[in-house]
Amino acid sequence: MKETYQLSGEYIALCDLLKACNVCHSGGAAKHFIAEGNVSVDGQVELRKTCKIRAGQQVSGDGFLIAVEAA
Repeated sequence: MKETYQLSGEYIALCDLLKACNVCHSGGAAKHFIAEGNVSVDGQVELRKTCKIRAGQQVSGDGFLIAVEAA
């Protein structure tokens, strides 16, 4: 799945982004998914659940890629 997320504010928390893009069905599931090391931000594994994702960054994992753009 490749998706573009239109960011309306300055940033979005990583767990909220995964939930908004339907990678995970809930915020709790997203936090668990991140803690297991399944998510990379700009090619680096990210373990911080509330990492601030800003426009221009890419979030990826097994089977998904989310490009974050300013709205």
